[in-house]
Amino acid sequence: MSTPLLEGVRVLDLTNVLAGPFAGYQLALQGADVLKIEMPESGDLARQLGADRELSEDLLGASFLAQNAGKRSLTLNLKETAGKEALQRAVRDADVLVENFRPGVMDRLDVGWEVLKRENPSLVYCAISGFGQTGPMRERPAYDQIVQGLSGMMSVTGTPDVTPLRAGFPVADTLGGMAAAYAIAAALVRRARTGQGAFLDVSMLEAALTAMGWVTSNYLITGRTPQPMGNENFTAAPSGTFATADGHLNIAANRQQQFATLCRLIDRDDLLADPRFTHPADRKTHRDQLRTEIETGLALRTAKEWEEILSDAGVPAARVLSVPDALGLEQLAARGFLHHLSFPDGRDRPLEVLGSPFQVDGEPVGPGSPPPLLGEHTDTALTEVGYGKREIEELRAKGAV
Repeated sequence: MSTPLLEGVRVLDLTNVLAGPFAGYQLALQGADVLKIEMPESGDLARQLGADRELSEDLLGASFLAQNAGKRSLTLNLKETAGKEALQRAVRDADVLVENFRPGVMDRLDVGWEVLKRENPSLVYCAISGFGQTGPMRERPAYDQIVQGLSGMMSVTGTPDVTPLRAGFPVADTLGGMAAAYAIAAALVRRARTGQGAFLDVSMLEAALTAMGWVTSNYLITGRTPQPMGNENFTAAPSGTFATADGHLNIAANRQQQFATLCRLIDRDDLLADPRFTHPADRKTHRDQLRTEIETGLALRTAKEWEEILSDAGVPAARVLSVPDALGLEQLAARGFLHHLSFPDGRDRPLEVLGSPFQVDGEPVGPGSPPPLLGEHTDTALTEVGYGKREIEELRAKGAV
């Protein structure tokens, strides 16, 4: 097995819920020693979130389990002087600190960037927030749906008669977390060359707008305001979601040759000579009529049959699946994308989590350990930064851990 990409990198993860924990999870997957610092007794709010009430009541909510495998848990009360001092000691041996408090919170606790960089000038400090550390909106609270709305995502999701519509998953949180993980990795490369630390200011709003790609660039460059188009692709036709004999199929016949192949396979060569569909621009103009014609041919077979027929012929096509069906794809099993772990508290039930979205040296990458119980590694972690047994007992007595 190859050496993990981030082996030897120590990360202090002071984050909660999703964007920050997702960033820390990506680092843990690549071998970083991620020490999750949580409030005593309650911990990360995600411990209480998820579809299983029993797990949430046991501080092992499904939302927490999904993003925290491979990490260790240290409880510190940063409102107590002794807790702040413990964090400062931990920072001296850390490479990265990541937090997603509202801007200004860490400074008010006297453990912000200006304080911590004195403890460790080479520290990579990553602050994730809804809108960034500067600007008139910096102190506003932000959750995923807030950012989806402000970024314009919701205005282009849905159909003209059913919009605005949020994405069915917390895409803004996830994009913010991925942007943070990327920023941290880039900062570590510079630090390896120069020894210089970094203050990274990650904005979920800006990450969302960046990820919208052509939607934002078409407006910036052409001045055309993007509109919701449902499942259609505004850059080409036929490119969207089509009905078959038993379900829906996504087809992206964006090139002329792909369109010709599609027409031949559905036994509709006549569409190639139809003046409404001859030129790519004409197909976009008459996309609704084209859809009707194509679906008459697709009605003869199932979505799965068409997926195989069209894909084998070089026409991008795939079924629209449910989440359970997607996770059950043989493709994911072949690449080892899902990982089975033992449950943190030893209970007899399965725990399956997602691994890294990329392989390293031909091998799948997954977490090395289950998600931690709250405070599970407190004594070990404090010992690693120089605390003795008696000192740890004193920290407990002060309510600092």
